[in-house]
This record gives sequence, C-alpha cells and structure tokens, in this order.
Amino acid sequence: MEEIQYLDWNNSNQIIKKAYEAGLFVLIIGPKGTGKTSLVRDFAENNSINLESINFSLRTRESHLIGTKTLKDGTVSFDEGLLIKSMKNGDLLYLDEVNAAEADVLLRLDEALDDRRQIVLKEATGEVVKAKENWFVIATINPLTHSGTKELPPQILSRFPVRIRLEYPPEEIELDIVKKHVSGNHESEIIQAIKLANTLRQAAAVEELFYSPSLRETIAFGKLLDKDVSPKEAANIVFGNVYTQWGDIEYQKVSDIITSMFGN
Repeated sequence: MEEIQYLDWNNSNQIIKKAYEAGLFVLIIGPKGTGKTSLVRDFAENNSINLESINFSLRTRESHLIGTKTLKDGTVSFDEGLLIKSMKNGDLLYLDEVNAAEADVLLRLDEALDDRRQIVLKEATGEVVKAKENWFVIATINPLTHSGTKELPPQILSRFPVRIRLEYPPEEIELDIVKKHVSGNHESEIIQAIKLANTLRQAAAVEELFYSPSLRETIAFGKLLDKDVSPKEAANIVFGNVYTQWGDIEYQKVSDIITSMFGN
C-alpha cells in the first residue's frame, strides 16, 4: 500500500523539530481525528528517529511503562516496558491520549519526565535508569469533552513546555488531505462532505450534537465514492448513521442536514 505523505498545514513539524533540538518535550492538544498521531509518525520518519508508542486508557498499568518480572526455566528476569526501553535507547516516546491514564501511572511517568530524566526500577534491582541525552517525548491529549479523559495534573503539564494546538484544518486543506487518499475525481462532492463535517463539528462544539466527525470520516466518504457509492448514501453511512446511538431525535437532526446538502 502506498504511503500517504502527511500534509503539515500549520507548520507543526518545524515546531517539534525546534523543541527536539532544544531538549523540550511537546504536548499536542486537539480533538480526535485531526492527525495528531500522523504528525508524530511523520516527524519521526523525516528525522530518522526510532518511535515507541503507548496508547493510554483506563487499562494501562505501570507495568506497560516500566516492565514486569518473568520466570522462565527457573530464572527470574525483567522484561523492560516501553518507557524504560525508550530512555535507554534515546528513542522518541509517543504518549497517546495521556490524559486517559490513571493517577498511579502518571505518577511513575512524572518521575521519568522531570529535569533529571531518570527513574528508579523499584520493580527489579533498584537500578537507576538515566535517559540518553537525545531521549524525546511527545504526548497528545483530547479535550475534556471526550469520553474517558481527565484533567492533567499541573506537574505533568509543566513537563511539556512546548504546546501545539491541532484543530481541524481549513476546508481547502482538508480537501487536499482527502484527495491524497482517493483515486477518483469527486472534488465537488468531497467539498460538500467537508462542509457537512464542519457543520456537525460546530454543532458538537456548542453541544447541540453529541458527536464531532473527524478527518477519518471525510476520507472514508471519499473512499466510498471511489467504490461507486452515491454521495447521499455515503454521507448517511459515514456521517449520519452514527447518531442513532443517541436516539431518533439526534439521528433525524443530522439526517435532515444531510438531505438539505445532498438532496433526497
């Protein structure tokens, strides 16, 4: 499958590069589906930096970061977690949706992120692991309106002094992004889908709707057009049907908007 080049529409890559050179950790803030993960992957690839990723949830444990003791053939060993591996190797550690982590996980993470950039392996030998000089950390957070997210403690926020706000791109940029993923000539239909997505995003922002569609949805719309799905049907499949989760009234609101934009 052909690799799609990331479209850095607001110069975020350059900001991350300056932070990397200055030894400052980065926090990317924005709603789901705005390309936060794609941005981090693109930066790592463009700068030939090995990338380790942790996606946080309520099920993420300290052991995922630090590691666990294992017993094999009567011998006890320690399998290092991704935090320890990245510190020792000087990798880029990507902490995805870090504001979904539990307090005890954040506490151990904070130990490694302070100015000393070291952590005590109390789970193993008590070894002090000090990060290589080029160790770099990028974290992302979703707004607090997203399910499962929590407010980050101030001490964790302070570990990431470079903050990038990544919102949905302007319509013309979103069109360029979608066109990179589709093969057919559907420009006018995709423009309509982007206008629909932005209408729904704005309604969600003021809590008139429960859900805000992401870039993934506009890309999916374009891909369905490539498979000869009609624009109206693609809009219902990608943008409309999900609102059924919140009941018929919510669904009908969105269905009416789709009909007004794409016809009966």
